[in-house]
Amino acid sequence: MDPSDAYRQCEQIVRARAQNFAYGILLLPPPKRRALSAVYAFARRIDDIGDSKGPADERLAALTDARAALRVPSGDDPVLVALHDAAGRYPIPLPAFHELIDGCAADVRGVTYERFDDLLTYCRHVAGSIGRLSLGIFGSEEPAAPKLADALGVALQLTNILRDLSEDRLAGRVYLPADDLDRFGCTLDLDHAGRFTDPPERLANLVRFEAHRALGWYEDGMRLVPLLDRRSAACTAAMAGIYRRLLGRIAADPAGALSRRLSLAPWMKAMVAARAVAGAGR
Repeated sequence: MDPSDAYRQCEQIVRARAQNFAYGILLLPPPKRRALSAVYAFARRIDDIGDSKGPADERLAALTDARAALRVPSGDDPVLVALHDAAGRYPIPLPAFHELIDGCAADVRGVTYERFDDLLTYCRHVAGSIGRLSLGIFGSEEPAAPKLADALGVALQLTNILRDLSEDRLAGRVYLPADDLDRFGCTLDLDHAGRFTDPPERLANLVRFEAHRALGWYEDGMRLVPLLDRRSAACTAAMAGIYRRLLGRIAADPAGALSRRLSLAPWMKAMVAARAVAGAGR
């Protein structure tokens, strides 16, 4: 398959599936935009395997196949064609995908987390890995850059966990550490209607605590932005800005976040992206 056709299909996946990341990806110059679209498309494939409804053993086998595909690409798979072409043009650390696969395998197995350090390992697998893959495309000679990209990935994943708290619980997944649940006297048990049985005030305090923790990771991770070229910085700031604003909404209205999946209006995402461009141009 011609790489140009493969990249076009990856960009279509981004437009269809990356409701938040697309606003940042579009700010990149075409070669980097195509490469990051390929990274996203393969990461989306891995996530979809983990989130599918099939038997656990079948999903784990599919994740094993995805791991093998990183070593032996298929010439007629557009996502793999684009990904391996991008890896030939940029120093993309493809082994980081193995960490993402490990994290998705933990989801399939229904792993829970006792302490925040345990959850942190998971976040670094499923989101810090994406930060490091993206950094391979953005480029930076600064020694601190990989660690900061990892921190920003953790911040985004913690935001995802809070946004999807109810949805994940209905699917049988609990990400928040048991230590934190005990601290706030919460169980995340559900009633017959799928609503949390914990007292609303306790749940709100738990969510605000976790949101404050995530904010600390944003403050650390955003130190990456000045280390990047102008358009890569704008891309990163737009992606992080959208998620950070979403985190603010969750912290301001925990009850709303627990009753429905919060999101930002398209005009607000566009505004955040525009501000990211303006900030990167200074």
